[in-house]
Amino acid sequence: MEGRSPVLAVKGLTTQFVGRKNTTITVVDNIDLQVGKGETLGIVGESGCGKSVTSLSIMRLLGKNGRVVSGQVNFEGTDILTLEEKEMRKIRGNRLAMIFQEPMTSLNPVLTIGRQIGEVLQLHTHLGGEQRKQRTIELIAQVGIPRAQDIYNEYPHRLSGGMRQRVMIAMAMACQPQLLIADEPTTALDVTIQAQMLSLIRDMRAEAGMSVMLITHDLGVVAEMCDRVLVMYAGQVIESADVRTLLRRPKHPYTIGLIQSVPHNAKGERRLYAISGNVPSPGEWPQGCRFAPRCQEAMTICRTQSPPLSRLRDGSECRCWLHEPGAAAEGRDRM
Repeated sequence: MEGRSPVLAVKGLTTQFVGRKNTTITVVDNIDLQVGKGETLGIVGESGCGKSVTSLSIMRLLGKNGRVVSGQVNFEGTDILTLEEKEMRKIRGNRLAMIFQEPMTSLNPVLTIGRQIGEVLQLHTHLGGEQRKQRTIELIAQVGIPRAQDIYNEYPHRLSGGMRQRVMIAMAMACQPQLLIADEPTTALDVTIQAQMLSLIRDMRAEAGMSVMLITHDLGVVAEMCDRVLVMYAGQVIESADVRTLLRRPKHPYTIGLIQSVPHNAKGERRLYAISGNVPSPGEWPQGCRFAPRCQEAMTICRTQSPPLSRLRDGSECRCWLHEPGAAAEGRDRM
């Protein structure tokens, strides 16, 4: 992130949930990340890796069973984890906004589109009623929804999935945030609508100069949208790099597997590659490297000792014993 001062700096973020019989389960484990001004950071990994919980921790929207137990979330120089909820509400939806994964469950089914977007403006601006209405209609049109005046009075169930997602973007952009967190913004949308959504986010980022944290499992989206990429696995960051380095020279066996799993039209005759096994559930993480049970390169040391997240010569970071020279020499025995 050279040349860019961070709008968001997360340090040592650890999040736990209360499980059955009041047991605590760690879901996000000591995460560090930064998002520079005007930058798009991609966070990738399979379902269950902790990507969405990381974003909800930053937004402080974990619900009653989840809590951040340690770490800092510095947004524009303020650790927002220390703020009272009243102060956090002034930031959330204003300078820090989020597009959620499923717009149908995020939008209130009994309120009109205009009312829901207008409430954001009412909470964070000093616009009067008629001014809010006009600004809301402008936002609806800005995100590419036709008949903005009519849509203002519609209810969410009357809109297609793509239009509902555009409404979510309009709500998030209403107050021109400094940072937009987009959690799988193209999930369940067809390919054409996906492209439109990504183009819209990219254009609005350029126009407003905002930063974006994009959570996705789609490496095609990462290649198109992101400046840097963070790869998560079982609650940890296991690799980070600028987007070109990560896609061309991935270091971690998990990242290599993710890239190999992407379908290639030119290789249609080949069987699609898949990483064996599944992401371990929180509370069932193995000893040592958490990817070791699925890793074809795993060594003896991987079973017993957790590797550090180390910076490599090209500036990328990787959590793997293969890139620790002393350990690699000691633990050549494969599992």
